[in-house]
Formats: sequence, structure tokens, C-alpha cells
Amino acid sequence: MLTLPPKVTDRAFARLAEINAAGDAPKALRVAVEGGGCSGFQYEIKLDDPETDDLVLEGEGQKVVIDSVSLPFLADATIDFTQELIGARFVIENPNATSSCGCGTSFSM
Repeated sequence: MLTLPPKVTDRAFARLAEINAAGDAPKALRVAVEGGGCSGFQYEIKLDDPETDDLVLEGEGQKVVIDSVSLPFLADATIDFTQELIGARFVIENPNATSSCGCGTSFSM
């Protein structure tokens, strides 16, 4: 079975570029999956430096990194940035998740 890497939208890369323009040294956006959350797994999204075993997705001079343990959980997912009345945030659209919670940060498979 072919595992497709996650996709990152132009909007997400553009927002990361804005964040990095305001900081000192540019950082990558790390997207990880950990056990926990209200549905069994939860996303962790933070600014970080790339590690040697990371998958690096690049666009607009920016990097999104995913560690090798999290990668299977994020196969064919889309990493996006959304602005709504409740706030602006990076979001993951994950076709592997069988259910997710209302906050969008945890899911089950």
C-alpha cells in the first residue's frame, strides 16, 4: 500500500512565513501525533528545528516537519491554516481519522 505524505496548503506556508518574519531565527512548523486527547490521539503543532529523521515539506521558503513516528498517522492529510471568528489556527484534515473531537485537536483511528 502506497503511503502518501501530507500536503501543506499555500495558506499554511504563508502564515508560517508571517510568523517567521516576526521572529529572530526562522523555525519549521512541527506537526506531531501523540497518544492522548479526548479521542485517543492528539495533534501537537509547534515551532521547532528539523531533526534528522523528519520528513521535510517545503514551500514559500518555509518548512513543515513531521517525525517518522507521526508520519503514518498523517498519511495523505492536509495541513492548513484557517481564520474564523473563534480564532486563527493551523488545522489538520486527516482522512485516516475515524472520528474527531469538536476542538479539532484530537482524533481516533
